[in-house]
Amino acid sequence: MIFMCRNIRTLHNFAPPATTDEVRASALQFVRKISGFHSPAKANEAAFNHAVDHVAGAAHELLEALVTNAPPRNREIEASKARARAAKRFHNSRTGVTAMAPLKQTSTSAPGVRSRSR
Repeated sequence: MIFMCRNIRTLHNFAPPATTDEVRASALQFVRKISGFHSPAKANEAAFNHAVDHVAGAAHELLEALVTNAPPRNREIEASKARARAAKRFHNSRTGVTAMAPLKQTSTSAPGVRSRSR
């Protein structure tokens, strides 16, 4: 099962290289983001899937064409760094609890609608 994530991950310059599934998952996330659909209605399904296929193809071509002199990054080390950044960002030193940022009321929202504070 694929869930919608907040960020599209960097796929370039990793050892081992990005898999076809990772490129497709990033393409799916991109199309979800720009379309506003997590899963499209039947009427939009063909266009949605067509867009995912084209974005995945373009992303694969891009990854194949990119050149770098930097050594490939290790996925586990990069994931560990990301977890450490997230823990630091969301850790509450008073309670010792790691949690998401609090929700706040925004002036542009309808009454009762809350959005994440930044």
